[in-house]
Amino acid sequence: MGRLFIESLNGPKIFKCKCCKVDSASHDDIISKDFQGRYGRAYLFKNVILFLPLPPSLQCVDFWVNISLGPNEDRHLMSGLHTVNDIYCSSCQQILGWRYEKAYEESEKYKEGLFILEKERMLKEGW
Repeated sequence: MGRLFIESLNGPKIFKCKCCKVDSASHDDIISKDFQGRYGRAYLFKNVILFLPLPPSLQCVDFWVNISLGPNEDRHLMSGLHTVNDIYCSSCQQILGWRYEKAYEESEKYKEGLFILEKERMLKEGW
């Protein structure tokens, strides 16, 4: 396994992995609280991870901190067929939600590049 990068988020309201308490997202990045996940309610986020500045030689590679992404997979969700990546906590490997890679229905395209976090898998800090 490579080097593990864990960073802390700034801000008063933070979501953390329920298992290991690693920071996962800021309350400020919530787009909607009206989503359904595998384990109940879920939140749609514009960002759930931190990006670290990379040297120019590595800027073509996505670099994730605190989370890792699974492979692309087509999944039939309540809103139709999507290509998604599961989101894993980098520290404990708990599945936290997924990222929308591609939406096949025009009305769902707004989700592309956005993230779902399962409320059941998260702790709130600073609330």
